[in-house]
Amino acid sequence: MPAKTLMIMGTTSDAGKSTLATGLCRLLARRGIRVAPFKPQNMALNSAVTVDGGEIGRSQAVQALACGIEPHTDMNPILLKPNSNTGSQVIVQGRVLSNMDARSYHAYKPRAMQAVLESHQRLAAQYQCVVVEGAGSPAEINLREGDIANMGFAEAVDCPVLLVADIDRGGVFAHLVGTLALLSPSERARVVGLVINRFRGDVALLQPGIDWLEQHTGKPVLGVLPYLQGLHIEAEDSLSQGAALPAAGAVQRLRVVVPALPRLSNHTDFDALRLHPQVAVSVVRAGETIPPADLMVLPGSKNVRHDLDWLRANGWEPAIHRHLRYGGKLIGICGGFQMLGRQLHDPFGLEGPAGSSIGFGLLDMETTLTAHKRLAQAEGRLAFADAAVSGYEIHMGVSSGPALDKPAVTLAGGCDGAVSADGQVLGSYLHGLFDHPEACQALLRWAGLQQPAAHDYRAERDKHIDRLADMLERHLKLDSLGVLQSADFPA
Repeated sequence: MPAKTLMIMGTTSDAGKSTLATGLCRLLARRGIRVAPFKPQNMALNSAVTVDGGEIGRSQAVQALACGIEPHTDMNPILLKPNSNTGSQVIVQGRVLSNMDARSYHAYKPRAMQAVLESHQRLAAQYQCVVVEGAGSPAEINLREGDIANMGFAEAVDCPVLLVADIDRGGVFAHLVGTLALLSPSERARVVGLVINRFRGDVALLQPGIDWLEQHTGKPVLGVLPYLQGLHIEAEDSLSQGAALPAAGAVQRLRVVVPALPRLSNHTDFDALRLHPQVAVSVVRAGETIPPADLMVLPGSKNVRHDLDWLRANGWEPAIHRHLRYGGKLIGICGGFQMLGRQLHDPFGLEGPAGSSIGFGLLDMETTLTAHKRLAQAEGRLAFADAAVSGYEIHMGVSSGPALDKPAVTLAGGCDGAVSADGQVLGSYLHGLFDHPEACQALLRWAGLQQPAAHDYRAERDKHIDRLADMLERHLKLDSLGVLQSADFPA
């Protein structure tokens, strides 16, 4: 029996597509249904390494975890990683194809669609249900021709669609009615239900609007989902504003500061710190004052030389030296690690114009960008502490120099990163550096927290997914669709 496919589209970006898909994946898995996530095309700088050694968007990796399965490249066959305002690195079924500008990618879309349909077909042969997440909005008129991310895909595989809108933005009825009005008749017909997301207040006060909406559109409102305060689901490609909320009580808190680089990648590296009860994370944007900190973290970047220039233009170089002079600690992850060296070379123009840049010179090493991208899941131990660490590598640079003789991490296949001679600066290619409870505890102690609590970020992430599924169980009338009832799936 072929898998049933249900697609979730949004009236806007950040309407709740990823969140709804993640919750549905967990809800269906609880019902004993073999379910897999899918996103035809994803534009995001948050990515993950899959079980088959490829790269996909982070949101699909989290959705796979919600399903209780390993992430696979078929779950996100096309990944676009922007490296400028007009171009992206194009990744097809987990592997880098090339850098393309918007026009070149538009011409490539027919071939991209072939890869999308092949991947979906393989998933449909292995699972009972495929939950598909759209991208942006299906009503983006300028992107309709050759569309592979929204209705173009839904039409190709003939699947039903749920349309979700965020009431927290305002204008939710206009969003839903306007989106439906801009669809073709066949596209409009495959929308089987509407979902209103992030509602606060008494739903009875919304009922007259719901009645009007159902009568005007002919589409049932299948759920009004309440706003879940404090819900944490790893973001697809957005970085939340400001600092974390303070913990209750007199708790010593480690102050962590992270620059919001223009091409920041894999900011989910800091989610474990954001949720730690003894850590306060501040994200500093262009033009903002860099606050005092115990720990500064330079994150990954999709255009390291460009973001290095941005840091200098925004006063980070003197701030880093002042921070270290007063005894603060500094961690660089992936691209941030490369910035800590003496020089960074991009001889082939892989991330921008070919050339070299002077690094911060805090580690005696240099990095050369190469066309080969290293993709690997990794486990090991921190070299300076008896603590397990696990994560993944996604980078194109090769670093060399005496600094690497004092590594930060010891892995099964060798060593990674570096620690400065004075012990104040640490760099690593390992994403997810703080995710393992032992590593997080050891790194916070190194950074100056006297008694860091053991905090299992992965277990907490799983609790948030369960909380989301619980909410959908109560507020989403999926069984009325007739497409996701447990009885429809053979054992």
